[in-house]
Amino acid sequence: MSTVTLSQRELRRRRKLGADYVAPSPYTLKNALEKGDVFTKLSILIFGLGNVVRKQYVKGLIYFAGEVLFILYMITTGGTSIKNLITLGGNKPTSGWVNGQYVNIPGDNTVLRLLYGVATVVFCVVFVLWWILEIRSAYKAQCLAGKNGRAPSLMDDIHTLFDAKANQLLLFLPIAGILIFTVLPLIFMISMAFTSYDHNHLTLFNWVGLENFKTVFSNSGSSAVSGGMFLSVLGWTLVWAFFATFLNFFLGLFLAMIINRKTTYGKNVWRAIFSMSIAVPQFVSLLVMHQMLQPTGAVNRLLQSWGWIDGPLPFFTDATWARVTVIIVNLWIGIPYTIMQVTGILQNIPADLYEAAKIDGANWWQIFTRITMPYIIFVLTPYLITTFTGNVNNFNVIYLLTRGDPAVNGASAGKTDLLITWLYKLTVDRNDYNLGAVIGIMTFIVLAAVSLITYRNSGSYKNEEGFR
Repeated sequence: MSTVTLSQRELRRRRKLGADYVAPSPYTLKNALEKGDVFTKLSILIFGLGNVVRKQYVKGLIYFAGEVLFILYMITTGGTSIKNLITLGGNKPTSGWVNGQYVNIPGDNTVLRLLYGVATVVFCVVFVLWWILEIRSAYKAQCLAGKNGRAPSLMDDIHTLFDAKANQLLLFLPIAGILIFTVLPLIFMISMAFTSYDHNHLTLFNWVGLENFKTVFSNSGSSAVSGGMFLSVLGWTLVWAFFATFLNFFLGLFLAMIINRKTTYGKNVWRAIFSMSIAVPQFVSLLVMHQMLQPTGAVNRLLQSWGWIDGPLPFFTDATWARVTVIIVNLWIGIPYTIMQVTGILQNIPADLYEAAKIDGANWWQIFTRITMPYIIFVLTPYLITTFTGNVNNFNVIYLLTRGDPAVNGASAGKTDLLITWLYKLTVDRNDYNLGAVIGIMTFIVLAAVSLITYRNSGSYKNEEGFR
């Protein structure tokens, strides 16, 4: 990429950020490799050398210790883990005579081989980042020593860390937590999708490439998992997420506006009632509704006693009834949250906007469509996206209410199963972890595509500075 393009990009970024603009650091890896002196370039092999030469002894020793620990780890454990990751498989459990005794010799556990191998790959990536950081630090020490006569001391670095770079210090632990508890398990799960880790290979399994994807997306394999079933579950998942998100939003908006009207008495009482429904644990409400909607449950028995129906309504035995039921029951759980969100926004819309609209002769519908609704959508777009994402992964409502029923003979997914509940059944109930990993990958792709496209086209992203 040319320098002119970079300059134009920086100019656009400077105009956009204004006073918040921060110039890019000159201490880059490229500059270090091109303009660094002999000690900086030797730091490529001997970590911390450039810092030690500039009398940054503690920093140099920390970088060198990181290099030594990584080399020791790769010699003792890491190299074997990488080799096992490439081959997977392992030795089967056997039995035989050892020191005059007949004993059972346990075999290898491929799950641990995969986990340790993935962890080692992540450690290698972290080491490369550590290497880049070390070279940049050596080059920075070189430049500052040449400019100021000396490189920053340890106390100078500590003061900078707690002052100008306090944001980096505070973000270190959260980022480390994300890497360890989110990124590493995610890579492990993705890797599992390319193995034969199923109910027939719980201990020893191997790489199978794209075979699991072919099983999920084709109709030539087992009837338990097929392409038609995946499309059916995906379609219902998107339909469920759409209605569960926007019905809750619009009905919650409607109730919040009614409660917020000046003529509504007992506003605090109404809000307290809806808040109480939030306070009740969700699984309690869902289990109670599950029992009440059974063929012999309270709802059917009550309607039969009144003479309104001759037989029990098929809340969970008919596919259409079951799907409508979970959407309606979800309203009881989701609307109170929307009411709380919208109430706070309604109370913060500038009153002068309404006054100006009334002076201009706007009616209630024009005020709602031109002021209230745009303001709410502007503020709540990120919330709606996260709610949609949460509903795609809404395990509780579906599993606790219907268990995915009604079931389909020979299929691993029921008529109300979402991708997330189908994944649960494939892994926990059937031990087909490889197919479950494929479903997890596809769920991530769907959510990422919908979320990014929606957010990047919203006013919350395009106009972050204010209400359009």
